[in-house]
Amino acid sequence: MEDKTCASCGRRIEWRKKWERDWDSVRYCSAGCRRRGVSDQDDRLERAILDLLAARAATATICPSEVARAEAGNEDSDAWRALMEPVRRAARRLVDRGEVEITQRGSVVDPSTAKGPMRIRRKRR
Repeated sequence: MEDKTCASCGRRIEWRKKWERDWDSVRYCSAGCRRRGVSDQDDRLERAILDLLAARAATATICPSEVARAEAGNEDSDAWRALMEPVRRAARRLVDRGEVEITQRGSVVDPSTAKGPMRIRRKRR
């Protein structure tokens, strides 16, 4: 089976026997991701990640919290926390498209299994 990535969360979709007949049409890893889909906010977060990276040196990284804080603005000091998981999902979708890499302690990691602090950088050639 070819590897697939969830259109919503960007994680690797694990093949299941129940999907045997319609594997080609599977787009989401779960019912929650199917309900959530990809919203306008998700598209804005992807653009914000790419814009922040474009404003930095070619080898620089950014933290997902920087993107969340920039999107939340200054009206509520804790509003950015609710955006952390959407930013991480946006980063995983960008990894799937080959635009960025997710690193931990300077090493590229699998975005489907990465837990804890992460950094986002442009894809290295």
